[in-house]
Amino acid sequence: MRILLLGATGTIGSAAAQALLKRGHEVICPVRAPKNRAAEQQHSALAARGAQLRFADVTDRADLAKNGLSGEGFDALVSCLASRTGVAGDARRVDYQANADALELGQAAGITQMVLVSAICVQKPKLDFQHAKLAFEEVLINSGVTYSIVRPTAFFKSLCGQVERVKAGKSFKMFGDGLLTACKPISDADLADYIARCLDDESLKNKILPIGGPGEAISPKQQADYLFAATGHPPHYKSVAPGLLLKIAKVLSVLAKLYPPLKVKAEYARIGYYYATESMLVLDPETGDYRADLTPSTGTQTLFQHYDALLRQEK
Repeated sequence: MRILLLGATGTIGSAAAQALLKRGHEVICPVRAPKNRAAEQQHSALAARGAQLRFADVTDRADLAKNGLSGEGFDALVSCLASRTGVAGDARRVDYQANADALELGQAAGITQMVLVSAICVQKPKLDFQHAKLAFEEVLINSGVTYSIVRPTAFFKSLCGQVERVKAGKSFKMFGDGLLTACKPISDADLADYIARCLDDESLKNKILPIGGPGEAISPKQQADYLFAATGHPPHYKSVAPGLLLKIAKVLSVLAKLYPPLKVKAEYARIGYYYATESMLVLDPETGDYRADLTPSTGTQTLFQHYDALLRQEK
């Protein structure tokens, strides 16, 4: 298939490009022109795998049409786009509008199928970016194209920020007792493989697909305990009350009336509170509880295997 891939320079997008190319698809990636050496290396890696890069701003409809699609035909659209900050303006521009523009332009270019990477947290929307994602999901469902809306749980990248801290003998920071939330984290490669499967697996079409990685759900406390055992350091936890984030958000919201830039920081605090108190698992609509047993699993790599790999690299 000839595929237009959005978000190819992101962690999941890059993995998706590789998975699609392995299946023999032709992958065209609209990307921003590189502004530094790291971006150049990222682009070179994508091109080396066989992806076709085109310099276009996916948040600029005219630029995407002219330099991204370039008047050519496509079979499918795959979007791994996600706003960087999650705040209202960014979320509306990226999570909703960029996807909506790409879908409309794609339909005119002949696409009949779209795979969208959304997020499992939209099942309990309280934040701006969640509402933006849901708004586009509705557009996609009503568009007439065959769709697969993939709602992954936590990514490995988001759960690896404290590996170096623990390895250095420092404390593991967590909210409350570390048992407030749980997730079934999924690796980039396993998620990318699932995304690619959505293009030809009939059982994954025209569905909303929550998905996690293999194994049992894992709490922050379990993540900490594994890292302490793996590094040989005695357990040392630093607990933060999640309610503190909510208080900060409320104070910043009041102060933002006098100094508007604080509104963004208030939203960051609300986002932090959400992730500190809500599990990334399927929500049982009848009970309102998060259920690990209702959260589908896929793939082969576990978070703890990834931790082991990171620790080996750092030795």
